[in-house]
Amino acid sequence: MPKLRILEVASEVAPYARTGGLGDVLGALPKALAALGHEVKVCLPHYGFLKQQDRLTPLDWSSSAPAGETKAALRVSSVRDSRRRIEHLFIGNEDLFSRPDFYRDPSTEEDYPDNDDRFAFFCRAVLETVKQLDWRPDIIHVHDWQAGLIPAYLKTIYAADRFFADTRTVLTVHNLGYQGLFAGDRYPRLGLPEKLFYAMTGPFEFFGKVNFLKGAIRLADKLTTVSPRYAEEIQSGEEFGCGLQGVLKERATDLVGILNGVDYTVWSPSRDKLIPHRYTIPNLSGKRESKIELLRSAGLPIRESAPLIGMITRLTDQKGLDLVEAISEKLLAMNIQFVVLGTGDEKYHELFTSLESEFPDKVKVYLGFDDTMAHRIEAAADIFLMPSRWEPCGLNQMYSLKYGTVPVVRATGGLANTVDDYDFNTGTGTGFVFEKYEPEALLEAIQRAVKLFARKRTWMSLMKAGMKQDFSWTTSARQYSSLFKDLSARE
Repeated sequence: MPKLRILEVASEVAPYARTGGLGDVLGALPKALAALGHEVKVCLPHYGFLKQQDRLTPLDWSSSAPAGETKAALRVSSVRDSRRRIEHLFIGNEDLFSRPDFYRDPSTEEDYPDNDDRFAFFCRAVLETVKQLDWRPDIIHVHDWQAGLIPAYLKTIYAADRFFADTRTVLTVHNLGYQGLFAGDRYPRLGLPEKLFYAMTGPFEFFGKVNFLKGAIRLADKLTTVSPRYAEEIQSGEEFGCGLQGVLKERATDLVGILNGVDYTVWSPSRDKLIPHRYTIPNLSGKRESKIELLRSAGLPIRESAPLIGMITRLTDQKGLDLVEAISEKLLAMNIQFVVLGTGDEKYHELFTSLESEFPDKVKVYLGFDDTMAHRIEAAADIFLMPSRWEPCGLNQMYSLKYGTVPVVRATGGLANTVDDYDFNTGTGTGFVFEKYEPEALLEAIQRAVKLFARKRTWMSLMKAGMKQDFSWTTSARQYSSLFKDLSARE
């Protein structure tokens, strides 16, 4: 079987544009696929804040693509990595993407009302771009709702276009909680046949609204999610399926869970350029020094006997912050220190600001996102907290394992696939896991971790067990490669 031409399409790609795990995945997976010999191109919007990137080379052609009821100018820029056989294509339109945020208006804290127009344009523009380049993809791998119209366009508007005759689509759902919902009367703006919405079983109709992700689930050739456990959970009921569990169960034979990987060229304490002191399993002194330095910069006292608990998260209910709030008084009565980095719901901004004020010797809060600080917390913390209500995959628990920062997680999604609960009798495990989504269950898991932290030699063994885990992209990329080859129309 010849190597494939793979087109990756997403709204976020590290290092250019990212708000979290989606961007990290799209920064790493294409490199891993290229390392297997495939030819890979990656498409993302040309956001306004990328204008100053000197490496972006405008292509010497321009075109247009539909955006709502009109056509919008299309300009494409490129960054080529010939060594890795990867090219990044930045799909641009001044009015649609030169804005201060990816998806939301910072002045109103509401989604941009024309997000449907913006990402419909993006999907059509991606297809027009590869045609203009005369680069026929074997696989178009679309990620989340923002790229979710591509399978529909290929099966309708481009159905008779011989250019895409052998192209197949794969949708990866990174988080089913974000679906791309819009008012039903805006459906005609997408340029798709009426039957895909107005028919009894219309792929895009969802309780009278347009649902980009539902349409993608119904129309993509194959589906993946970002962990095996999450693939099971999203078919099980409303809690995880978010209203789409029935559609997913209909496509169960086409759905597979492939665990996200970690880019250890970026996230490894032995080579991390963003932490003050690097370290390895044979010599962990750099971790202790990193902890001391973070405590000093945070204005917290240095207490060798107190474990430092770190959280790097969106401050939302989904991430288990309601559980943290419920146990906060008992938690901070313990001999611990707590550092939080994140932004999200105002109620949690107020909660952590209040805790920082009440416990200035135990709590430090950084509201916002800072990539350098995220690396420093991973390196400095003793314990990492991820009590998520649901977690499709999660990356921070895998980062934490590599950094010797013992994770405390709920047994859901990718957290259940990557962290093994510590057994005090056998000494096996890589972290602390709780099952029930209840405050008492979270508190008990933290108490077990703090208890073991006092046994320094045993704790050191637990740290090293985590650091030896390998969640690199190699295995996951091979799974994607196998899926793509099986799906490909090429002989």
